[in-house]
Amino acid sequence: MNAKTPLLRTSIVLAALMFAATALAVVLRPTIRLAEQGPKFDLETLVPKTFGEWRIDDSLPLILPAPDVQAAIDKIYNQTLARSYINSRGQRIMLSIAYGGDQSDSFKLHRPEGCYAGQGFQIVNNTTSRLTTASSAFPVVNLVARLNRRNEPITYWMVIGDQVALSDFEIKKVKLRYALRGEIPDGILIRISSLFVDEQEAYEVHREFTDALVKAISPENRWRLIGAG
Repeated sequence: MNAKTPLLRTSIVLAALMFAATALAVVLRPTIRLAEQGPKFDLETLVPKTFGEWRIDDSLPLILPAPDVQAAIDKIYNQTLARSYINSRGQRIMLSIAYGGDQSDSFKLHRPEGCYAGQGFQIVNNTTSRLTTASSAFPVVNLVARLNRRNEPITYWMVIGDQVALSDFEIKKVKLRYALRGEIPDGILIRISSLFVDEQEAYEVHREFTDALVKAISPENRWRLIGAG
């Protein structure tokens, strides 16, 4: 047998696999955007300004992004919401929500780790946990961003389609499930942060805030913020 035969055979098999993978990618390329199929929603009305013991804190000025940063945000997200809340104990929460109607490989939610690092913050803690509300429990990411004397504990999570997904693997798995049906899911990122020195106390306040927020949203719309499962 010619010594080149196995090498040639391997090359043919690899070429066939590459062709099959390309063909499969074309076949599975989703075209139906879920954001265009269901009922429309507006973050400004979906998230109440007052709920439980929380109300919007008008004493803190809203810091708007620079024009070039805002232009980049507008390319990725269809809707964004940024508010500060305060409760009867004087505890403050900063809430940021970003919604993107197209979560194909070309458009992705931007994780807070990169956004904070880009502003000069140092991420000194990055762990995952489960946040429990009265209606469900779901995984979240807990961060601590630090800049000079500013210590900002952060809790965030992402919902792709109707599922909470944190890791890149989980996100790809959810996207594949939709792609098999020819669908492109939408996505939403919810970030809660505060200026607490005690990080564990901060995360507990984040949980209380989230629980109150979820209770204030109608059951048919809660899945948009915490997933359906």
